[in-house]
Amino acid sequence: MDTAPSAQPLTTPAAPVDRHRRRVATAAALASAVEWYDYFVFGIAAALVFGGLYFPSGSSTAGVLASFATFAVGFLARPIGGIVAGHLGDKRGRKPMLVLALTLMGLATTGIGLLPTYATIGVAAPILLVALRVVQGVAVGAQWGGAMLLATEYAPEGRRGVYGSVVQLGVPIGVITANTVFLLAGAFTSDSAFAAWGWRLPFLVGLLVLVLAWYIHTRVEETPEFRAAEEALARKEAAERGSPLREILRGHLGTVLLAGGSFAVNTATFYILITGVLEYTTRALHMDRGAVLTVSLCVSVTQLVLIPASAALSDRIGRIRIYALGAAGIALWAVPLFLLIDTGSLLWLAVGTFVASCFLSIMYGPQAALFAELFTPEMRYTGASLGYQIAAVFGGGLAPFVMVLLLEATGTSMAVSGYIVALAVIALVCIKVLASRARTRSS
Repeated sequence: MDTAPSAQPLTTPAAPVDRHRRRVATAAALASAVEWYDYFVFGIAAALVFGGLYFPSGSSTAGVLASFATFAVGFLARPIGGIVAGHLGDKRGRKPMLVLALTLMGLATTGIGLLPTYATIGVAAPILLVALRVVQGVAVGAQWGGAMLLATEYAPEGRRGVYGSVVQLGVPIGVITANTVFLLAGAFTSDSAFAAWGWRLPFLVGLLVLVLAWYIHTRVEETPEFRAAEEALARKEAAERGSPLREILRGHLGTVLLAGGSFAVNTATFYILITGVLEYTTRALHMDRGAVLTVSLCVSVTQLVLIPASAALSDRIGRIRIYALGAAGIALWAVPLFLLIDTGSLLWLAVGTFVASCFLSIMYGPQAALFAELFTPEMRYTGASLGYQIAAVFGGGLAPFVMVLLLEATGTSMAVSGYIVALAVIALVCIKVLASRARTRSS
């Protein structure tokens, strides 16, 4: 039977100096940004080039579906990274798992940039592409919990939401950087050169991740909360020490599932916007690739302001209120979003995606601190990571694939709006249950 743990204060046993706190927050933000950059370049390439290069077929739709299926494989692998890194991160420390995640991501992304196509090595090409995407998924599944806990467990009292949001900023920074690099690659190459080798350039930037992994390994200390939990565990007999994963599955699985259900709409809508809409507008609406990428880039810039702002507000009036506001906004905007996109106008595409992005940011800002507070320090990496990665699998990973299927089956984008609304209703129900549990614990 599930019993949700009480929200645990993330106060530091021995407050670190401000300089080191800022260094840790910066390192966590950079780790998140470069990890998500590597992850997002795959999504853009899946929408633009992978279908023809690695999954040739007589139907362009079939090629896109195969490409998006490979994109989704990375999400299916994310819980593996979350489970393994969560278990070891709760046992051995946040920092080693973050360094490992960055190293895996850098190697996998560079490998994709060097991978021969189907025309060169045949069926081995898509097999290797899927294998490298799995490694990317494991890496990003391991990364989020480590970066998030480095930031929140170093946060001063009353600023947990703001410090958690620096990790969340990695997503828009990753999107902006990925779109920028793809735009530059397209601007300085012809269409044929871009298809032949230009698309590889964004992946080769993945080598820089290894430099950041080395920096974190040598310059960042383990979090005070983990050190305190580790000392407490050291005072117990070895036989009394439980597995964080076993503890989660036995006593807190319901909390993990509620966390995942509350966030799936955010990940689904986000990947529909940055990947599904890119494919839909360029293939079905015949809009210019560079123009659509530019709109996505500009919209992502607004998140750099909204994510920390919503996180800071959550420090003042509560996580759940802000989180629920974002989920409700996504539900209400799902239909207008695609009505505007279907006009084929860049202006209305920008308006539609901008408003949707605002609601995503409102929800995403406080999410790191909210998930961290659901679990005690000795199981926090495992629990928070599992909740996030469950949302990623059932929301983000399948969303572009489901979007293409719905468009082909119904012939209308309103089916995609209905999909988003359904996920938003699930999110609001889960948020209501989490809020009720929080009130019960505090009474």
